[in-house]
Amino acid sequence: MRYFVELCYDGAAYCGWQRQRDAATAQQTLETALSTLLRRDTETVGAGRTDTGVNASYYVAHFDAADGIDCAHLTAKLNRILPPDIAISAVTPVAAEAHARFDAVEREYTYYITRRKDPFRRFSSWHYGAGLDVGAMNRAAAFLTTVDDFTTFAKLNSNNKTNICHIMQAGWQQEGDLLTFTIRADRFLRNMVRAIVGTLVDVGRGRYTVAQFEDIVRSRDLSRASAGAPAQGLFLSDVRYPANVFVRGKCNGNI
Repeated sequence: MRYFVELCYDGAAYCGWQRQRDAATAQQTLETALSTLLRRDTETVGAGRTDTGVNASYYVAHFDAADGIDCAHLTAKLNRILPPDIAISAVTPVAAEAHARFDAVEREYTYYITRRKDPFRRFSSWHYGAGLDVGAMNRAAAFLTTVDDFTTFAKLNSNNKTNICHIMQAGWQQEGDLLTFTIRADRFLRNMVRAIVGTLVDVGRGRYTVAQFEDIVRSRDLSRASAGAPAQGLFLSDVRYPANVFVRGKCNGNI
């Protein structure tokens, strides 16, 4: 039987989601907990990678186990034995062929910038106190929805089969001293969002005009992209599936 597990995690202590040989990852931590509770080695498949230090306010993975699992009971038990930086919201049975990665049709990332020093957001945002032209940043961000080749923001040696991505939404919102960037696409490349944010911030501070940003994107030249924004401000915030594959569940246990 296949199950989807919905979770969130603070990425500060992890070298990303993906299991690694000699480093702590969110995937490995979840698999250890599942294997302990299910009393058999249990592997998971996640909706995608997150880089070292990147967070997930919503993430989906799948695992296979025996039929008849009490999902609410398993959710509650997982939350008891997992460390405080990982929380499970639901475990849901799905069709045997459902796939957390390949069936996902959209993913969303959110990036947070604080304009003033905030000790309560120091691990979940980028403190950037210099003035930023948010209007210019939004005009530049809107251009991202008109192109599909993001080689400019593709990390070297990532072995991507293609750098084609289709962005449906990209824009900034400002509420007081907090700037929030939301970007939604069918897929993302490694380090892509952080590179985009870093380059958009350079538009906001006047290093690039909107026209120059558009030229940078069209150039397909990684050397022209700005340095990536710090990892702690980035969150994978949504993963969407067709309704016939998976419908986001409700909390099935005490967190």
